[in-house]
This record gives sequence, structure tokens and C-alpha cells, in this order.
Amino acid sequence: GFPLGAMAADAKAFEARAAVAAGAQEIDMVMNVGLARGDEWDAVQADIAAVVAAAAPAPVKVILETCLLTDGQKRRACLAAKAAGAAFVKTSTGFSTGGATEADVRLMRAAVGPDMGVKASGGVRTREDALRMLAAGATRIGASATAQIVGA
Repeated sequence: GFPLGAMAADAKAFEARAAVAAGAQEIDMVMNVGLARGDEWDAVQADIAAVVAAAAPAPVKVILETCLLTDGQKRRACLAAKAAGAAFVKTSTGFSTGGATEADVRLMRAAVGPDMGVKASGGVRTREDALRMLAAGATRIGASATAQIVGA
């Protein structure tokens, strides 16, 4: 379902099951952005739940693609991911118009509470960026500039 999460839930579940069988330790999935933008939250949650069930025992990170959603949709997406049993919510794929923002990470952390992971991904290029995301509530950082961030 990458990068818009637009494929059928059973196809996403098949991919997740196959990835875990091949040795994947974690699964990233893209929430169905079209369903979220259409406020079809039962369908969004069912889509995520299908992948969570298929991936077990591997934890699932649900990519929201926050740059395409309103704040209200971001909150609802976080709640759907949490209710479906996902381990993390993640800001972005890196294929759309924007990456992680401090505001989005704060919103996501507030929505899911302290017991679920929040991954800030996209646009984190410096140590200062990473520290700001962690301060906003991220528990993981996704970045292609890792060497620059850690000062290697």
C-alpha cells in the first residue's frame, strides 16, 4: 500500500504476513489516506487491524502522511491506529509534500498517550531537528541524514 495506502486491506495483510514470514521484525504500513480524508474511520481502523493481525507478533507502525490531513483527521487517525493495536504512529512516507513537524508530533503524542510509539520521519536533517522532535514527543526518528545527525 505504499505510499498512499490505497490498496485493499487483504492485500496489505498478505504483504505483511509474507514480510514477517521472510524475517521482517517490524512492519510499516500506510494508512488509507483516501478513507481518512473521507472521514471513513471504521474502514480506516479495519484496514489497520487487518495488517496488525497479519503481522503478529511483529509490531506495526502506521504512517499517517500528516501533510495531507487536517489536525482533526490526524487525531482520528491516531485513535484508529491505537484502537487497531498498532505499536506506532508515524508522520510520513517521504513521498508527499511534507515531513515531520513539531506540531504534528505533539498532536500525535497527545492523541495516543504515553503507551504508544510516535515516529517522526521526513525532514529531520540535523541533531537539533532530532532533539526538537524528541522533545515534542517522538520516541523514534526516521532520517536519511543519520551521519549528520549523530555527528559522524
